[in-house]
Amino acid sequence: MVTAMTDADLITRYGGRLPRYTSYPTAPHFHEGVGAGEYAAWLAALPPDAEISLYLHVPFCDRLCLYCGCHTSVARQERPKRAYARALAREIGLVAEALGRRAPVSQVHWGGGTPTALPDGCLAGLMDIIHARFAVAADAEIAIELDPAALPPAKLAALAEIGLTRASLGVQDFDETVQKAIGRMQSFEETRAAAEGLRRLGVGSLNLDLIYGLPYQTEESVARTARLALELAPDRAAVFGYAHVPWMKKHQALLPEAALPEAPQRLRQEAAIRAVLEREGGMVPVGLDHYALPGDPMTQAVKAGALQRGFQGYTTDRAPVLIGLGASAIGTMPQGYVQNQPGIPAYEASIAQGRLPVARGLELSGEDRLRRAVIERIMCDLAVDLPAMASAFGARPEALLVGAAQLRGFLADGLVEWDGARLSITPRGRPFMRNVAALFDAYLDRPSTQPRHAHAV
Repeated sequence: MVTAMTDADLITRYGGRLPRYTSYPTAPHFHEGVGAGEYAAWLAALPPDAEISLYLHVPFCDRLCLYCGCHTSVARQERPKRAYARALAREIGLVAEALGRRAPVSQVHWGGGTPTALPDGCLAGLMDIIHARFAVAADAEIAIELDPAALPPAKLAALAEIGLTRASLGVQDFDETVQKAIGRMQSFEETRAAAEGLRRLGVGSLNLDLIYGLPYQTEESVARTARLALELAPDRAAVFGYAHVPWMKKHQALLPEAALPEAPQRLRQEAAIRAVLEREGGMVPVGLDHYALPGDPMTQAVKAGALQRGFQGYTTDRAPVLIGLGASAIGTMPQGYVQNQPGIPAYEASIAQGRLPVARGLELSGEDRLRRAVIERIMCDLAVDLPAMASAFGARPEALLVGAAQLRGFLADGLVEWDGARLSITPRGRPFMRNVAALFDAYLDRPSTQPRHAHAV
């Protein structure tokens, strides 16, 4: 029997701190026992035909938004940016040498920070090196994250040189009061000019990032932002809840904390955005926080049960290898995870010494692989067949669940359905998807090397 719980009751019960599950085990459990030597061996052991995705992290912005949780900083001078670009170029070479061949690449993703913060010629020059050292597929997806307010015509034109196919524009919120509070002034006209400019370049897929849970936001204001976003004709939208972690990101302490919405308000804001995107924009919900048009490849991947989730969020990329390049970048290998030095000086020092700049990582056990597969299907499909999944890994399904008591609570509260084999998340339970995934997280209560996670809702 389903209990009559209000949203506030559910949040009180389930609103603790949880991972976003862009990996399993999650990054706080990486350790220094995995370093450059292990990474080099893992690269050398990859099958010759293994497809690879590349992620290049640019830790610079033209402005520092107060809500930001990324590894980035504001650098006014050109010299450190060019030095960083040279280090990136050398790291590309080090990885290619460890691979020992021009490995096939199916996707290149530029993230940050703001990649266009690099000086003129850097993006194109690095892309030329990638083409020289890797066999980039003719139909490879070349994606980039952009700040519309830092995209003058010259920067926009430079993007044509890297073969861009997909772009993600940071919108966050169009309300001026909210923008002032978060230190990110950005007009709708600027954003529209950026979107139209990207379309003129031939960019076929446009994503917009929206955030709820920011200071001074209301249900009405986030709905207005969502409607304005739809005027830009996006193919996809990502709707993130602001993660307030000032103990990790000191600049977040500058936000007016008293103006941050409480958890029930956050939940209603998310619902308001969702209603606009689905009912007025015709978008289809994808996983926890993404939306896409019905004909989009991401929507098709959902229907086919082929949606993936990684450190860049939801993706259609099926490559078994993600190589992270740049300071703080994380890579995913069949053998495990590696993360580069987070600080630019340490990163550049490693590169200067001819070493892969790995700071820490984690080698996957057989149990890790099974639990990773279960959690990924929950986060992507909102359902998982536990006996079938366990059988595929030669394991017993009854050993998977680490939160049996919590599962009984989820059933009573109508968040999940369970027939003894298939576990599925109900529409009511969708905002609590990470709580359901945590039922299978054997690491959650272990000590970690990093501060804990943001609130689940």
